[in-house]
Amino acid sequence: MNNEMAALLEYFQRERGIDRETVIEAVESALMSASKKSISPAKDIRIEIDRDSYEIKAIARVLVVESVKEPHDEISLLKARKIKADAVLGDFIDLEVTPKNFGRIAAQTAKQGILQKIRQAEKDRVFEEFKDRSGDIVSGTVRRFDRSDVVIDIGRAEGIMPVRERVPIEEYQIGDRVRALIVMIDSKSQGPEIVLSRSHPDFVRRLFEVEVSEIADGTVEIKGIAREAGFRSKIAVVSHDEKVDPVGACVGMRGIRVKNIVRELSGEKIDIVRWHDDVKTYVTNALAPAKLIRVEVMEDTHVVRVVVDADQLSLAIGKKGQNARLTAKLTGWKIDIQKEEEEMGFEEKVALAIADLAQIEGIGEEWAEKLVQIGFLTLEGILAADASDLEAIEGMTAEAAEQIRSAAETAYEAKHGKIEE
Repeated sequence: MNNEMAALLEYFQRERGIDRETVIEAVESALMSASKKSISPAKDIRIEIDRDSYEIKAIARVLVVESVKEPHDEISLLKARKIKADAVLGDFIDLEVTPKNFGRIAAQTAKQGILQKIRQAEKDRVFEEFKDRSGDIVSGTVRRFDRSDVVIDIGRAEGIMPVRERVPIEEYQIGDRVRALIVMIDSKSQGPEIVLSRSHPDFVRRLFEVEVSEIADGTVEIKGIAREAGFRSKIAVVSHDEKVDPVGACVGMRGIRVKNIVRELSGEKIDIVRWHDDVKTYVTNALAPAKLIRVEVMEDTHVVRVVVDADQLSLAIGKKGQNARLTAKLTGWKIDIQKEEEEMGFEEKVALAIADLAQIEGIGEEWAEKLVQIGFLTLEGILAADASDLEAIEGMTAEAAEQIRSAAETAYEAKHGKIEE
């Protein structure tokens, strides 16, 4: 048993990274649980393994009494003094009660318990190792697939990349080396679950922190990231040192830094945007390289209206609206991109007028359409009209007309200031 114990300890230390004392304590506990009945009926009993020789002993703690009534839990004073010379009545002394055949038989009996304890110790070690590593990038090897989830070997543990955290355009094969972001470590009864992601925006953030020294040391700060994983990302950066160009630092000499990140992201396009605290400037930077004619910020509706030439419209909006969508995510403002009015056809102008009035609280789409059809295309037009002109609209009551005029007045004041009488 001693040789077997030594081999067991060496295996778990070398292969599993579990320290010697943890394994010994697990064996002691498992042997105690599995073999108590076969050792002794004593109430207070424990298993001890010698840390040097690995000899296993069963120890009962018994009470020194004058007259023994419970032979398994008590010992006479005379016998006690043979073990401990200065024993007195009322003392507790340790008495070895190891059966002759205890070693190998007890070990076989406790085998499952030992393995269970060691497995639990291994789970605890993994959790302790990874519990504070949320947000770190790890490298690993694809081990297997669990339905659509990818199980990745990351050293002493396995991480799982759920389908929601995968990049849609990426395919993985068993044995592939991958890098991923740790997004969550959850302690569960079956062991810690380490959730990995390659689609999370913070994966891009961490890649830039690793690749760009100016970000790592705080000279350049990432103010925001908007990402559609596998296709395109926008990252807003600002420099805290006027001598350092934040965009140039992220791009690197001949684009080497951003190229390394694009390669890691399987060719995903990355737009590096100069952050600005002025919304107009920020949106203009984010929509580049599209050239904008006007940028109008509407605080009340949290909308930024952008006007561009017709030949710049598709560039500003992007493929399937991606550029505008990512700009909205990055800036936190709704982006409304339109063509210059002079280049619009009559139907486009009507549609624009309806859309403008429909977003005003108190008017809505139905009344907006009727107002535009009768010739009220702007707030100014509504405010200049008489009540009778509004009431002439089909279905319009005096109360509804007053409500629309009041809504137009409120919207106009929010945009231009109080109306002069």
